[in-house]
Amino acid sequence: MKKFLMTTAMVAGLAGGADAENIGVSMALFDDNFLTVLRNGMQDYAGSLDGVTLQIEDAQNDVGKQLNQIQNFVASGVDAIIVNPVDTDATVAMSQAAADAGIPLVYVNREPVNVDSLPETQAFVASDERESGTLQTREVCRLLKENGNGEGAKALVMMGELSNQAARMRTQDIHDVIATDECGFIEVVEEQTAMWSRTQGTDLMTNWLSAGLEFDALISNNDEMAIGAIQALKTSGRAMDDVIVAGIDATADALAAMEAGDLDVTVFQNAAGQGQGAVDAAVKLARGEAVDQKIYVPFELVTPANLADYHKN
Repeated sequence: MKKFLMTTAMVAGLAGGADAENIGVSMALFDDNFLTVLRNGMQDYAGSLDGVTLQIEDAQNDVGKQLNQIQNFVASGVDAIIVNPVDTDATVAMSQAAADAGIPLVYVNREPVNVDSLPETQAFVASDERESGTLQTREVCRLLKENGNGEGAKALVMMGELSNQAARMRTQDIHDVIATDECGFIEVVEEQTAMWSRTQGTDLMTNWLSAGLEFDALISNNDEMAIGAIQALKTSGRAMDDVIVAGIDATADALAAMEAGDLDVTVFQNAAGQGQGAVDAAVKLARGEAVDQKIYVPFELVTPANLADYHKN
């Protein structure tokens, strides 16, 4: 699979285009920190291109509403469609609607269930989820050994929405790393979904603490749930240097939590870069140009050692 990184040459090439493109964008949810950065990345990049306009809609985490938005984009005759799927298992109908209308479609951030059978004028832009949970869990494994927990360490796992491919993949990554000889000393004592939510992360950790679960690490599918868990841990009086907490996304709040000494590990997912890549692919497809059907922006491990590279005060 090919990696893709935006370059100034690509930006200059698109900015110089004479065509005008109207791109319909359906976001799974506006009220989400990571997806807000993704959406802003699309808007900022489109604003730098001559003649490219975005019509962005909020699906409000409702797959039926998202399907209606795509049908409306088709009816209005947009030049291309970008979709951040609410439910990655519901993308076959979306692809079909766009293909039947002859309108290019680009999925962004969340991998569609039909990613390996997309029509010719459709593409997927994201980061490879096989990297995310793998980087995260390997670092947790290293820290547990460094802290003297190289035998019999116990971990809790907070999962995102199970209808979401990223949640399933990141959780599988955790188990794959723990299955290796190097990290086989880690036991997952409990795993449940907190729906990507900070509030639900707080509630779930509170429940675990009330149940008396013993653990050395919390491995969360995203930063929001990890931050919620940290809030519950601190409220309970648990010393943060007594537990390793790991998230994914490297959001601004997560980086602040790391600076405060509460979050030990996160993984930078370049939301703005994904947004830029999605617009770039949509514009090219609208102009009849070829693009790779799988376009990946690499994940990057973030720890206190390299925090300054990501966290700008």
